Amino acid sequence: MNKDNPSSLHMTGNTFDEDTVAKNTRWRNLVGFWILGLCNNYGYVVMLSAAHDILNIKFGDENSTLITNNATNTTGIRTCNTVSTGAILLADILPALAIKMTAPFLPFLVHVRLATCVLFSAAGFLMVSLSTVEWLAILGVVITSLSSGLGELTILSYSNQFSKQVISTWSSGTGGAGVIGALSYAGLTMVLSIENTLLVMLIVPLLQAITFWGLLKHPAHSRISITKNDVESQEQIIKVPEKSIRDKIRLVPGLLKYMIPLGLVYFFEYFINQGLYELVEFNGIWLKHHEQYRWLQADYQIGVFISRSSVNIVTFDKIWIMSVLQLFNLIILLFESIFYYIPNIWIVFAFVLWEGLLGGAAYVNTFFRMSTEIPRADREASMGIATMADSIGIALAGWLSMPVHNAICKLPQPKRLGS
Repeated sequence: MNKDNPSSLHMTGNTFDEDTVAKNTRWRNLVGFWILGLCNNYGYVVMLSAAHDILNIKFGDENSTLITNNATNTTGIRTCNTVSTGAILLADILPALAIKMTAPFLPFLVHVRLATCVLFSAAGFLMVSLSTVEWLAILGVVITSLSSGLGELTILSYSNQFSKQVISTWSSGTGGAGVIGALSYAGLTMVLSIENTLLVMLIVPLLQAITFWGLLKHPAHSRISITKNDVESQEQIIKVPEKSIRDKIRLVPGLLKYMIPLGLVYFFEYFINQGLYELVEFNGIWLKHHEQYRWLQADYQIGVFISRSSVNIVTFDKIWIMSVLQLFNLIILLFESIFYYIPNIWIVFAFVLWEGLLGGAAYVNTFFRMSTEIPRADREASMGIATMADSIGIALAGWLSMPVHNAICKLPQPKRLGS
């Protein structure tokens, strides 16, 4: 650099300032997407973690009666809810699925959508907390689900306007929601009532709003821009117009290679979570039955968080392998819920952690692949459409897990192997 040339110094200073601003913007966006992932999935996770409590307290004692088969019961009585936690799962996922099947084909008004998410999230916590009648509590679960579903498809679509690394931090944040949601609910309910616990959680939609409109550094344009070479540069910026509904529908066949394996992973996964966890019981250990259920959920969420945060370390292209491995998990835990052949709860914890690792890895690798393989002009719409896959799998799992759960409940409780 020529010290006698002021313009040289000025240019160097500008370059330094631009680099600093660019790094600051990058980190703000990475952190912002992590927090948005956390806030978006937090209410959804809390509603599932509270499934037993909602069934017992909000829906009355009639759903808490035990199913037994006294005529054939020779070894023990199973402690089961007549309505499995699959019922809460359906209330928690069907609205999200409905919004995911419609919103991707509607105009992409990102600020309006996020404002709706924040308001719905807050309303959901308030309704479930303050409800005195059953339908209002159910409506609270439904509205929370709408908020989560709309938020997921909107933020994933919006991520196309940022560095592809935000997919990783978003996924990590959604995984963190599982761990933080489950643990915070369990911890707060130790010192507060369920109603007051949900009121405290109103801080989450507030944090979501602060992050989106305060922390995130939004691009200057409101539509996707691409360059001549489809790379992130400043040359020949072209605005991509909003796709028509017909254009978006035409994208669906090409997305099935991403959506089918992801949907299968989540079908097997949530069949286990909402249909079988409650049926796995170890007597005479340091955890009571309801505590075992909560810790199995927490164990699963830890696995999800680890794998959803791993895409910058390791990536997988063949998501179908994860669906096959998840099917094996389902078979192993299904037979465990019927025959009690696993001698130690720590073995079950290991399978459940593995289940969470597979589910989280399938999610983050699917969307990361899409962010690199799909043309930039199609990416926004494709991301939104693909979010239907996991919700369809979860909805089918919730529906099918209920009759299976009730059928197993009618079986006599076997004697634990090795006990």
